[in-house]
Amino acid sequence: MLGHVLTAIVTPFKDDGSVDFDAFQALCTHLVENGSDGIVVAGTTGESPTLADDERLDLVRAALEAVGDRATVVAGTGTYSTSHSVHLTGAAHELGASAFLVVTPYYNKPPQRGIVAHFAEVARATDRPIVVYNIPARVVVNIEPETISQLAEVDNVRAVKQANGDLDQARHIVASGLDLYAGDDNLIQPFLELGGIGGVCVHTHVVGPQVAEQVRAALTGDLERAREVDRQLEPSYDLLGVAPNPIAIKAALRLLGHPVGGHRLPLVEASEDEVARVRGCLERLGLLVPA
Repeated sequence: MLGHVLTAIVTPFKDDGSVDFDAFQALCTHLVENGSDGIVVAGTTGESPTLADDERLDLVRAALEAVGDRATVVAGTGTYSTSHSVHLTGAAHELGASAFLVVTPYYNKPPQRGIVAHFAEVARATDRPIVVYNIPARVVVNIEPETISQLAEVDNVRAVKQANGDLDQARHIVASGLDLYAGDDNLIQPFLELGGIGGVCVHTHVVGPQVAEQVRAALTGDLERAREVDRQLEPSYDLLGVAPNPIAIKAALRLLGHPVGGHRLPLVEASEDEVARVRGCLERLGLLVPA
């Protein structure tokens, strides 16, 4: 098990657009000291589509150096090309990554049997855990329950990051013997209540301790407290809806004093209105004093 609270970490950039590895390592340390059991590197939140392969791998190396002795480091190695995903997974394996987050191949819309073949091929590049990332809103194709059952038969496919709110499909993942992680932060509580173990989160950049408490309460049977924390975290869910990920969370981190820089195109900075809305969410969470 890779942990209960995994943060899909942003990638900080310098003013010239290069990766700011010092800021990245500082943020890794901050997250692990504030509720995260692990870090997911070079995922969507990390702006992986704009990263070169060497940048992705250097980020994995940097995360391992910063927190690898006390947290899991999950490398985002999935692309829409099976051979490219195999290459990235093998290279991250050699660096020592704890596990690999592999998204459903996007854009080319493979059939379900192609999805199974893709994950099976990637899994052969390592003997460490593969986390299947099902996010139909972004990749268009849903990983159907029958396909999940087939993927569960692959020895090192161990978990699913499920960004699909269908609770029956979530139950099927649990019944298949795979660890269920919420892939949307507002799904953590309902998934915990049907057998999930936590989440791969974005809001934990700013509310990590609270989410750790929520998960701990749910897993020890204190659902009343877990639900109460979930209600208290509603402004963090609103925050993530202000702008496409990771625009809003980077704006929040900058407001809280973390030097994460801007974005690479086609992502752009939050507008003044969006920054104001993000600030309002942070104020409602008690993380900023109202102006």
